[in-house]
Parts: sequence; structure tokens; C-alpha cells
Amino acid sequence: MKNFAFVRARSVKEAVLSLGTDWNEAAVMGGGTDLIGEMKNYVHTPNKVVNLRAVPDLKYIKQDGNLIKIGALTSIAAVETDTLIKSNFAALSKAASLVASPQLRNMGTIAGNICQRPRCWYYRDSGIECLRKGGRLCYAMVGENKYHAVLGGLGCYIVHPSDTAVSFTAFDAKIKIAHPDGEKEVNIEEFFVLPEDDLNRENILKPNEIVTEISVPIPENGTKSTFIKVQERGVWDFAVAGVAVSLKLDGNRCDKARIVLGAAAPIPWRSLDAEKELEGRTINEETAQRAADASVYNNMPMTGNAYKVQLFKNIVKRAILELV
Repeated sequence: MKNFAFVRARSVKEAVLSLGTDWNEAAVMGGGTDLIGEMKNYVHTPNKVVNLRAVPDLKYIKQDGNLIKIGALTSIAAVETDTLIKSNFAALSKAASLVASPQLRNMGTIAGNICQRPRCWYYRDSGIECLRKGGRLCYAMVGENKYHAVLGGLGCYIVHPSDTAVSFTAFDAKIKIAHPDGEKEVNIEEFFVLPEDDLNRENILKPNEIVTEISVPIPENGTKSTFIKVQERGVWDFAVAGVAVSLKLDGNRCDKARIVLGAAAPIPWRSLDAEKELEGRTINEETAQRAADASVYNNMPMTGNAYKVQLFKNIVKRAILELV
């Protein structure tokens, strides 16, 4: 690991001012479970690490009117077990419970989880200058691509590794971002970016910006949700495929649907086509199958990952039927 300066920020303002305007100059650390791995592998070699652990008032889960607000430094384990989360956002609680191991869930922060970098083996190899790291080629296009994107790749075929980001997207969460001049709030679908918009980053954060809070509106009465994750290892692993489904139901009739795929694309992939197949209709085997088929419209599998298309159809149908 390269030597680096260590800054223990005491406030959000100090943190953002310490970061600077160059990604190579400094990196922000919450739990450090992703960053330290990148630094050990020489994928990211910042001159400075700005630690947020001493910043007060960034670790909480609280209700504020019709919103549940989660501080950036809140552990993934706390999100998993919190009663407000469990009673309102079953899919989020379940997604958090499936992240990594108990030790990592206690160390990792919720903001760090949604901001983690890709797990693509070409990106993580310091000896490979892939497209995302400034090279000329996404090596998944010509090499091993079993776990890569089947939707939204367009040049770079990473998949977003966060399970909780998938569920947050299904609940229309908003992300609060601090910057040197103050703060702003964006919808989560505006937070993540596709390779066609930015080849080098997965979200809109600038080098001197940090996530400080995630807020989620309490669902309407009659809303049910679930999360399904497919992984190769039985202990813990990153998703091969995942889905968060949130349905507002009147009996078995669906009034509103949110279907978001994980490990399908470079961002949590909201399937508007699948949602349209459900809204205004009675949920049964037939409508669930139509929505499942629609969830992967315009898929673009590669040489080794076409199996994921059918896998997504299977888990989308299963998740929908689980809620009725």
C-alpha cells in the first residue's frame, strides 16, 4: 500500500474542504471496507485519506414526518435490524441482511455501501488499464464476462455491487450530498450514472463531495416489498442477480409497482416496462410472468453471461408472487 496522509475530520465542512478537487489527491473513508481493499491492490492510490468516523451526527435512523432518515455513517447492520426499517421497508432490511458477513455489516456504512466501487476483476487488477481506469478497452468484451452487465453497459460492462442501493431505488430514496458551498439533495435515480454519461465513475459525486444522509418516504398503506439475491457461495458473496420489488396492493390488484434489478447493469436498474405490466392489473401467474419477461427488455448479454437473462426473469416472477 502506498504511504498516505491521514486526516481525522471533525465536521462535514472540514471533511469536504480536506478532500480537494482531484480524485487522486484524497479519498473519503467511512467504514473503509471497500477503500482499504482498493488501496492494498493499488487500484486507488490517494495521497490523503479523510476519515469521517469522528464527524458527529452522521449515525442515526429516525422518522421525520413522512420520511425515514438514515445518517451516512449508520452501519449496514443497524439498517438490517432497525424496527422502523423492518416495519416500513422489508426489502431494504432484507437486502442489508444479505450484505457480506456480520463482521463487515457492523463495520461498513450505509453510504459506503451505495458508493462502493465495482467488483469487476479487470477493474480490481492493478496491472490492467481497463476503460474505467482510463484505458481504451473494456476487457469483459473480449475476456471472461460471467458476472458482467446484461443491461446498460454500452462500452463498460461493470455491474453495480450494492444490494441496498437496489432497494433504496425501489423506495424512491433521496441522497443528501455535502460540498464546500453547502449541500444539495438528489433523487437516487439521478445519483447513479451509466458509462455513457461518465466512464470513470458510478455516481455524480465530485472529489470534494460526500453523502451525508439517505431519506426514504414511508410507503403508502397497502405497500409490500421484498428482495431476492442470487449468489454463488452459500456463506456470503456479491450478487450474481438480485431484485427489489415494491407493490402497492388493493387485494391482489396492483396500484403501483417498483421493480429494480441488481447486478444487471452499471447502476441499480429500474424496469419501467415490468412495472407497466403490473400497474392496474390483478397479480397472478400470467401477469407476473409478463412483468418478468419485460424486466429484461433490450438485454444485451455477452459471450458468458446470457444465463443471467433467464435468471432475472425467474427471480422477478418469484418476488412478485411472494407479495400476494
